[in-house]
Amino acid sequence: MNTEFRQNQRSRSIFFNMLLAAFSLFVNGFGVYLTIQANIGAGPWEVLNLGLSKTLGILYGTASISVSLIILIIDLILHEPIGIAMFIDAVVVGKSVDFFNALHLIKPCTSPLTGIPVMLFGLVVLAYTQYGYMAAALGCGPRDTLLVGVAKRLRRVPIGLISIALLSMATLIGGLLGGPVGIGTLICAFGAGPIMQAAFGTVHFDATHIHHQKLIETFRVIFSKKK
Repeated sequence: MNTEFRQNQRSRSIFFNMLLAAFSLFVNGFGVYLTIQANIGAGPWEVLNLGLSKTLGILYGTASISVSLIILIIDLILHEPIGIAMFIDAVVVGKSVDFFNALHLIKPCTSPLTGIPVMLFGLVVLAYTQYGYMAAALGCGPRDTLLVGVAKRLRRVPIGLISIALLSMATLIGGLLGGPVGIGTLICAFGAGPIMQAAFGTVHFDATHIHHQKLIETFRVIFSKKK
């Protein structure tokens, strides 16, 4: 991707990257769907979403959007930078999972022997789609922004411990609401990071070199004369 598109300097590059982010997040939803269909315990945030879905009798996507919007509000309260892709993330992933659920593409696995490979493949899909989403440089997701925001305010606490605390809280609340907790939850919690790092290495992508455009900057470019 050339510098113009990577830095979102023109309206056309912003719209291109919005489509890139939306498509990546849609496929990301398929990765989430796979981790759920593995049926060995969902990832921490999926446990929360599934618990809410079960308790309130709503679709997974609706629960996911609700959680994302609550976290987004917290991000705003913490005065963290908000990008337009954050709103795309909040809506697209959850509804993508609903879409694949409606298609009934994959039946829930019946044993860890089949569930673990499906779970790991789902995490690989998540890793590569995270690359596509982050490469759009239009903002991080609500949960990643929350992690960074809390870490800024608890500088003496390692960000890894903060991440574990947030994941544990999501798992605890989701589990109490009836969300599926199991070995897959541990695989997601401790395996997603290394798998993502390995995937980024195969495409020579360094997420720390990406400057994410803030929402106000995006609007400024869109409504300027640059096309």
